[in-house]
Amino acid sequence: MSKVPAIEKRRFDHPDQKLDMKDHGRIDIVKMADGTAGMHAIFEPGWTWAANEKPLLGNPDSCPMDHTGYCIGGHLVVRMIASGLETHIQKGDFFAIPAGHDAYVDGAERVELILFGAPEH
Repeated sequence: MSKVPAIEKRRFDHPDQKLDMKDHGRIDIVKMADGTAGMHAIFEPGWTWAANEKPLLGNPDSCPMDHTGYCIGGHLVVRMIASGLETHIQKGDFFAIPAGHDAYVDGAERVELILFGAPEH
């Protein structure tokens, strides 16, 4: 007899991991049984990847992660380090950002994102 798959549900108010950037924001991370990750990121005005998140990741030259997500609010500027190409991500945008970038909040509104991570193998 085969096992019937179960529905799994998680909430960001009970994260498995949290990146706390103090007054500049946070990322709440939940993981599903198969390793799929969901992240709720809030970046406050003045947040920059270099100043606020880079130190939490061990100070790499650029963000080492790929991101697929949706922007709930705010205006985020993402710059690819190798090319210098900038992209503006705003409310309503669904996006894919490759590793090798940095970013900053543009303006006086907080940026709120939902990010998705592929299952771990």
